[in-house]
Amino acid sequence: MSYRDVYAAWQADPEGFWMDAARAIDWDRMPSRAFFQQGPAGEWFADGMVNACWNAVDRQVEAGRGDQVAIIHESPITDSTRSLTYRELRDRVATLAGALRAKGVGKGDRVIIYMPMVPEALEAMLACARLGAIHSVVFGGFAAHELAVRIDDATPKAIITASCGVEPGRIVAYKPLLDRAIDEASHKPDFCVILQREQETAPLIPGRDVEWHSFQHGAEPAECVPVEGNHPAYILYTSGTTGQPKGVVRHTGGHLVALAWSIKNIYDIDAGDVFWTASDVGWVVGHSYICYGPLTVGATTIVFEGKPVGTPDAAAYWRAIRNHRVKCLLSAPTAIRAIRREDPEGDLISQYDLGHFKTLYLAGERADPDTVRWAEDKLGVPVIDHWWQTESGWPIAANPMGLERLPVKRGSPSVAMPGYDVRVLDDEGHPVPPATLGSVAIRLPLPPGTLPTLWNAEDRFIRSYLSHFPGYYETGDAGYIDEDGYLYIMARTDDVINVAGHRLSTGAIEEVLATHPAVAECAVIGVSDSLKGQMPLGLLCLKKGTTTPETQILSEVVGLVRDRIGPVAAFKTACVVDRLPKTRSGKILRATMVKIADGQPFKPPATIDDPAILDEIAGALGRVGYPRSS
Repeated sequence: MSYRDVYAAWQADPEGFWMDAARAIDWDRMPSRAFFQQGPAGEWFADGMVNACWNAVDRQVEAGRGDQVAIIHESPITDSTRSLTYRELRDRVATLAGALRAKGVGKGDRVIIYMPMVPEALEAMLACARLGAIHSVVFGGFAAHELAVRIDDATPKAIITASCGVEPGRIVAYKPLLDRAIDEASHKPDFCVILQREQETAPLIPGRDVEWHSFQHGAEPAECVPVEGNHPAYILYTSGTTGQPKGVVRHTGGHLVALAWSIKNIYDIDAGDVFWTASDVGWVVGHSYICYGPLTVGATTIVFEGKPVGTPDAAAYWRAIRNHRVKCLLSAPTAIRAIRREDPEGDLISQYDLGHFKTLYLAGERADPDTVRWAEDKLGVPVIDHWWQTESGWPIAANPMGLERLPVKRGSPSVAMPGYDVRVLDDEGHPVPPATLGSVAIRLPLPPGTLPTLWNAEDRFIRSYLSHFPGYYETGDAGYIDEDGYLYIMARTDDVINVAGHRLSTGAIEEVLATHPAVAECAVIGVSDSLKGQMPLGLLCLKKGTTTPETQILSEVVGLVRDRIGPVAAFKTACVVDRLPKTRSGKILRATMVKIADGQPFKPPATIDDPAILDEIAGALGRVGYPRSS
């Protein structure tokens, strides 16, 4: 069936569509129906009984894939590679789950996982799922205060961590951060499990801490515990505007159904394929498409401990794709921009046989057309931008390569997936005409796999997502839909700037700046202006080896914006910076830069990759006169 046929089938019979999709996973008890009108926004497969670990691990062994590799750990930072078969994974997860059960962890208990990018992080997630415990993964190395906030919100019975993480050129000790977080938190876990890594051994606190291997020694393997379809699989915290993180809840049944459908129909991945999501388990992409998604269909997944550049060079991705015969890579646009900046002609790509590589998928931040074009030219494969959120858990809009390859429109994540009725609304909640910028919203109900609520915060869930546009989920993104039904996400709603009464997308200006041959990466922010309300300000990172004078580049990019968007953009100021401040997932911290430029107090976001960069940005903005003196 074509995409249009499949989307029309969902529209005609949503209940039948999702009940049919539910047959792709194993149920201990099949749900009586798909959608249940309960909770603040409805729930899916609520009366079914299912286990996520069974679907991801045990049933693959039962299906004869026990000797197939389930997980490849690729660590250019430690110069090591290892793999686990499905049978080895099942046995390790069952033993860990048994050890947790012996310490009193059971269905509904919370377990925080604070781990680096090692296979044991996935084992910990799956062991929780095996018992019906609710895991909450927090980035390894996350600040102690932020971890303490999450401990108090989730009230975990146990915390699973490692002695350290390994970053380029440094070791990050996790145990001191964990100890400080537990000291600060009001809630105290019963025990902590510590994976001791060879790079650093952590001291253990007697009576609370236990070493990973000795903890499991002699444990009786645990069987899979069936849970209700609407039982929480995990809590994943996302930053909130108030500073208090929002605990996004994911229900087990809908999560599995959505991942099984999406990984086949969107990513074209099936049993035996090698699928690589170059992200961290602390992000939603790590939950959906490092851990649960690939394993649920019997694919091989890669856990990558490295960076796109500098570990040791800008060929890290291509080397891993060749070595492991990767079919599809899912990465962030910022990673591709970093590679392009180091290797603008793609010379390193040509050194590797990428014959098994079929598709590059981009998500996490808007993929500008120039980056997409460069990747298409250098890799010779489709480059598919797609759009989703922590809250959605799987793509909202995509090019469904497993159904059919739709025409690519650079700058667009393509079209809405079944289950998502995407609309663009004005400030009063009315639909806008095609190609008109507005707030992107999704008509309720949301499909399976999306958030049904926030952890212990139903009122905040309603206030944050459902109250502004009644009958819709508010995405917080701004964009438009063209005459062909293609969606364009141009900015976060807060990043739409108002210049003398004209609403302008920062993404549209960035798109123009990125076309300059010297620009590797850029960001545009709206800074306060006493006359026009806001003015756009550009920050440019230049390609390696650029010899054109900066003053010439800055003059040329101002001319480009004037030519392509017009004088209405009032784009007059840009500055060159060595790097842009980003989260660990690659999102550019535009709101933080706006506060710096406007001279407002700010707190570095907990997810920032390197706080020191903010001083560099402040210096660059100061050189072009921001903040303005009164």
